Amino acid sequence: MAGPASSPASLSTFTLEQVLALAEAANPVLQGKQAQLAAAEGAVTDAVALFQNNPQVSIESTRRKVPDASSLERRKEWSAGVSQTFEISGQPGHRRQASAAALQALRLEIDDMRLQQRAEVAQRFYRVLAFQRRVELETQAVRMFDETARAVEKRRAAGEDTRLDANVALVEAERARNQLATVQEQLIEARSALAVPLQLPPSGLPEVAGALEAARLPYSEGELLDLAQTQPRLRALASRQDSASARLQLERAARYPDVTVGLNVGREGAMDARERLTTLTVSLPLPLFKRNAAGIGVAATEAAQADIERRAAARNVPADIHALWVRLQSMQQRVDRLQLSVMPTLAKNEELSKKSLHAGQIGLMELILTNRQLIDARRDLVEALLDYQTTRLNLEAAAGWTVQP
Repeated sequence: MAGPASSPASLSTFTLEQVLALAEAANPVLQGKQAQLAAAEGAVTDAVALFQNNPQVSIESTRRKVPDASSLERRKEWSAGVSQTFEISGQPGHRRQASAAALQALRLEIDDMRLQQRAEVAQRFYRVLAFQRRVELETQAVRMFDETARAVEKRRAAGEDTRLDANVALVEAERARNQLATVQEQLIEARSALAVPLQLPPSGLPEVAGALEAARLPYSEGELLDLAQTQPRLRALASRQDSASARLQLERAARYPDVTVGLNVGREGAMDARERLTTLTVSLPLPLFKRNAAGIGVAATEAAQADIERRAAARNVPADIHALWVRLQSMQQRVDRLQLSVMPTLAKNEELSKKSLHAGQIGLMELILTNRQLIDARRDLVEALLDYQTTRLNLEAAAGWTVQP
């Protein structure tokens, strides 16, 4: 089995495991989401710093010319200082909480995107697999109706069947060829859709190998509902809400001014009477006009939207899971009826019709009807299996269940 490191061009047929691995490695949307981690991690690094603002250092040098009674005195004076701005309303804690929650939300969104992508790629995989099965089925149908047409033509030449019977058989054969051509076109379209997430070249339309049949489910509806409460999407929305709430608290705290404390030292005066100056300064902006109303309004809107999205998702996910579970059980019953009841009966009818035709007990129309029922039932089974797999994948994606090859 080829692993993720295998070149797509070197693979002639893909399994589901290979398709999922290639899609995860090549998907540009997922890679773009992962690239956002650098920005979020940088925000966390800045938030955990000791101070939000860097200290400021100032150096001043002055050359002064002072005339006196005898000459012109030149003096060199200097001063140096450092100042630091302090946040006094708990902004550092709010900033750390907001950035950490945003980073956690981004990581969970990446996990959710990976789950959704696996489900989507798996659906495209099963669609290709179903149309490959349909091509095989329609090829058998063409062969079957061609054999019937040739047999009727021989019987017509022998005077046993009429020209009408031969024309009916010929039309059925041509209809089977048209059906085969249609399914082949649909297969090309499905293979092209699968090639997109795999980033395959235009000439590299994939073929797949796997089982389309429904397998025993490794979970119950209750287990999926329990799992849904901890799925990445709901947890990401909760983290986004926490981040938005922390940012709202940060914007509210920004209404209070920051205090800047500075310390300066310097030398001034004549050379024979130098003075050393040490100055402590404290500056505080007066919040008279700007009260950060715009920032608070934007943060409040984002917090409200995050809360609405989280509550809506928490309400809709269980309902979606229940609806998909009921639909999946119905499709399982459809598949069981086709596999256990319809298909064995039609296979028996095919055998009996061939014997009856050779014995002269049935005519052409009965034979064509039997063959058509058999082909239609096989088509229905393939479509039912594809619907089953699609619904199962949607159910697992809704609950946060990882798609297993």
